Amino acid sequence: MAANSHALQEALRSLEKGEPIIFPTDTLYGLGVSVGHAQSPEILYSLKKRSQKKPVAWLVGNRDDLTKYGKVVPEFARTLARTFWPGPLTIIVKASEEVPVAFRSAEGTIGMRMPKNEHALQMIEELGCPVATTSANISGQKATKSFAEITPELLEQVGFAFNDDDVKSGIASTIVDCTGEHPVMVREGAITISDIQALS
Repeated sequence: MAANSHALQEALRSLEKGEPIIFPTDTLYGLGVSVGHAQSPEILYSLKKRSQKKPVAWLVGNRDDLTKYGKVVPEFARTLARTFWPGPLTIIVKASEEVPVAFRSAEGTIGMRMPKNEHALQMIEELGCPVATTSANISGQKATKSFAEITPELLEQVGFAFNDDDVKSGIASTIVDCTGEHPVMVREGAITISDIQALS
């Protein structure tokens, strides 16, 4: 635990400087920046060689963040959060004024997820703000479940890389768009469409 505590503090130091880090989540390794310290998610796109047309979601620390950073949050979105957070579900809603413009999608939305990983949640809590996060891999390449799978090209360009291979599913989060009258599955991942439909 001491080693993890040291790693957590190193991760926080880098985030507070606005630097990108690699860190464990409950699904895959993440590549992220602090939304309170980085000016934009631009560095994440650059490191991943990813199209800026693909928005970067936020990892948040509690369910209340859904309504803090969401301008319009339908009841079905709240139900999804109550049911599946913390866990592998990203919920897309219209962004509130609390979300810097640079972190919103072109449509003015933001995707949020509360991870089921104690180190990630502790990091977000101590940081005091969400972490804009994408998977720690070059765009088009395999997502990384273990630290050994992360390409050196990424490791060399981040402020800190938090090595902790405990309990990751290796399956990306499910993404649900909640900006309309009904939830729309954008990507099926660890939570299936049947899981979502079972709530209605």
